[in-house]
Amino acid sequence: MGRLGKAGWVTLIVMLALLILPPVLLWSGNEFYLLLATRLVILAIAAVSLNLILGYGGMVSFGHAAFIGIGAYAMGIPVYHEFYGGLPGVASTNGFFQLALAVGLSALFALITGAISLRTKGVYFLMITMAFGQMVFFLFQSLSEYGGDDGLVIEQRSELPLVSFDNPLSLYLTSYAVLVAVMLLVWLIVNSRFGMVLRGAKGNDQRLITLGYNTYLYRLTAYVIAGVIAGVAGFLMANFASFISPDMMGWSRSGELMFMVILGGAASVIGPVLGAAAFVVIQEVLSSWTVYWHLPFGIMLILIVLYGRGGVMGIISGRGSAHRRPDE
Repeated sequence: MGRLGKAGWVTLIVMLALLILPPVLLWSGNEFYLLLATRLVILAIAAVSLNLILGYGGMVSFGHAAFIGIGAYAMGIPVYHEFYGGLPGVASTNGFFQLALAVGLSALFALITGAISLRTKGVYFLMITMAFGQMVFFLFQSLSEYGGDDGLVIEQRSELPLVSFDNPLSLYLTSYAVLVAVMLLVWLIVNSRFGMVLRGAKGNDQRLITLGYNTYLYRLTAYVIAGVIAGVAGFLMANFASFISPDMMGWSRSGELMFMVILGGAASVIGPVLGAAAFVVIQEVLSSWTVYWHLPFGIMLILIVLYGRGGVMGIISGRGSAHRRPDE
């Protein structure tokens, strides 16, 4: 599960090389590809966070995009106030302040909603996480001062030492570094004692409870960690787009994150990155042909589920047969 075989390591190295080399080499000639790669990397961060609870923990959350929205608004709202009076005693464009706000609010929201949601399982957990996500969606939609349904244009990007988010290459390299750090963090978590309990609870929760493990607490901790990582992705997305809106946290966005995880391969460190890459590239190609690009995307997901068990990563590592036993 969490350990990478030979094919996994090769795929990881190749994927990281493809993410860093072409955009850096081509950005001065065509900034479009750098912007596309930046969006891909930020979405990959969010997908990796969802994979921690979905792939390894078996928690199918349909409200994960809410954390992206919280992180984005935690960056955008202080900037808005900076241009309309400011916040007392706070440099509202300070990236550390915005990032701390994004992390803190995401962690708090994850702790509260996770404590409630994890009392349920299966489809009930899915529905209650979607309900919480929609609550946040409608909350920000109702805040007319911050643009409401129309969204909010961010007048100034975050200010950090040695990093200029106004420079597309600097923003991309920062996002890339965050992705690598998040992947390493998830790999360490999954291969730790904590990760073993989390994966074990996914397979047989009652057995671990009998052995004396508080699996509820383990799941809740993983849920909070995933929410925080997604909040960081939201902070980066707000800096990337210079625009925030409630659409960032709708249930359809959560569905797209699930699509990335499943397409790339759940319960694998590199899988969500592959899924995010496939999602962004295929979406770009299909949307240039038709506005109904969701239809072929849906068909592709069905085919992956039926004939490509383990997603793209499963196919690469030779685990993609649909004829394996369910317990393998």
